[in-house]
Amino acid sequence: MNIEKYIKLIGNELLPNIQLTTDGPFEPIIVKNVSNTWKTIGSGNYAGVFLHQSNPKWVVKVYGRKPEDLKKEVNVYKKLGKHESFSSLIDYGDNYLILKRIEGMNLFDAVVKGIRIPETVIRDVDEGIAYARSVGLNPFDVHGKNVVMSNGRGYIVDVSDFYKHGKCRKWDDLKKAYYKIYLPLISKYHPPIPFFIVNSVRRGYRLYRKIKKGNK
Repeated sequence: MNIEKYIKLIGNELLPNIQLTTDGPFEPIIVKNVSNTWKTIGSGNYAGVFLHQSNPKWVVKVYGRKPEDLKKEVNVYKKLGKHESFSSLIDYGDNYLILKRIEGMNLFDAVVKGIRIPETVIRDVDEGIAYARSVGLNPFDVHGKNVVMSNGRGYIVDVSDFYKHGKCRKWDDLKKAYYKIYLPLISKYHPPIPFFIVNSVRRGYRLYRKIKKGNK
């Protein structure tokens, strides 16, 4: 499919048929999708991600929060260029990006479903972070929902905050939990862990970091 036809599908069939809302400033976007041809395949803190049945190689990321940051994400992708740890930018509009699709399961869902996370995933993400830093970016907000694994390899699927300044400890803390808790205690047999437990850990961690930051 050529890009002009794809952009028409976005304007005619996707954008008029979705609603993006949220339950709070620290909760992911909630997607309501009534389109017959576009499938919701994910959501994050700022956007929903959609796939059209005619083109499985591309996805559309529609901003539902902070649309003014879209151009910043465009610039991030331009700096990253083509690298195996990341998606790549195809095109963009006022409130959406067209990106190369990276298939796989994020680490949050893998823990919930009891699917083992191999160490190669962690190493791949470390390499991607090092590359991003080498081109002048600051890998910010890399966490379990923003990292996807496929065939034992790891990919960072959300780079929207890589333009920010300061230190983000999310990936460092996740790695610490992986090597101290997950690898020695969980990974060998890895039972499914109920969503409410994993989500409670996620919320508790965000609250902990917020309180700690406020006490500095």
